Amino acid sequence: MTMSLIIANVVVFLLVLLVSQEPGALTGSITDMHLRLGLSKDVLAQPIVWQSDDGGLYMTEPDGWYRLVTSGFLHFGIIHLGFNMYFLYVLGPMLEPAIGRVRFLLLYIASMLGGALGVVLIDTGGMTAGASGAVFGLLAAATVGLWRRGVNPFTTGIGTALLLNLFITFAIPGISIGGHLGGAIAGAICGAVMLAPSYRSFPNWATYATPVAVGIGSVIATVMIVNSV
Repeated sequence: MTMSLIIANVVVFLLVLLVSQEPGALTGSITDMHLRLGLSKDVLAQPIVWQSDDGGLYMTEPDGWYRLVTSGFLHFGIIHLGFNMYFLYVLGPMLEPAIGRVRFLLLYIASMLGGALGVVLIDTGGMTAGASGAVFGLLAAATVGLWRRGVNPFTTGIGTALLLNLFITFAIPGISIGGHLGGAIAGAICGAVMLAPSYRSFPNWATYATPVAVGIGSVIATVMIVNSV
């Protein structure tokens, strides 16, 4: 499942390059495809006329809820894609064997949708995109899983990576704070149930129901917030 998700992200990136035919898509420019598939609270709430980096104009319509998913597979340039896929490549083989393919996919989707909720709650301004919400969820789930097993995660590379990435999130302008925090919180909730040790385990059904509930709850909350504007 890890490799399938990596392939899906890479394929979407290549499709953006082919469809937009804009060299700037490699370096992080906002293309028409980003305007069509990216996420922001404003773009869900009202019609907006956007201008891409090449000067083209594109009008978006409200209630494009597909953006909660498509934005999670869209990236701003090859460096953005590379960082996210590296962490997915590292975290996937740690988590997927522990919880299985289906639950790993559910954890990934729940974290992605939690990141989308975070974008709507916290972020303002332009489009956001990227798998980092989902990746932050995996990182937070692994951190909580270690803690649930009696291991101090901050004495390991996992906890250190989480703290470092949170620092980078707040220190560098232009990074989606809401997407990262939302994904991390969603992943932590799921991880507390899905990665509990055997002597503190939850019923098997709960390890499936928790990410489903987190994902659905994130979507419902996102819709309610946007419609309250």
